[in-house]
Amino acid sequence: MTEEELIRLDGDTDGLAAYEHIANHVSSIDDADLDLVIDKIEKVDLNGQFAVSAARYLFATDPERFSGAVNRLIAIGIEKDRDRAYIGSLLQSVYGADYADRVAELSASDDNFRRIYKRLFNQSPL
Repeated sequence: MTEEELIRLDGDTDGLAAYEHIANHVSSIDDADLDLVIDKIEKVDLNGQFAVSAARYLFATDPERFSGAVNRLIAIGIEKDRDRAYIGSLLQSVYGADYADRVAELSASDDNFRRIYKRLFNQSPL
């Protein structure tokens, strides 16, 4: 990451600059820089908006390459999105249009899915 990018990231107060960095450098970002950017999102994204958006973007770009980052961002989004304004979008975009038909399977295999589902559908017997 360049000095200018680090300064811009350091001045980020809500996560937008961090998200923009991911979007603008997705084809060239290395794991260390991605971890640094995610650390920034975790610190400043108060409601999970940019964590969830970054998770969706990275998943759509290359779910295998970015699987660790996506899982970490989803976990951050779950923790921050207390109003459940953003995490619901993860169900279809990350887990597929048929997620509702696979709730038991996904819950057993993916802790983040289980946490999202329980948060959104708290009356569910899961």
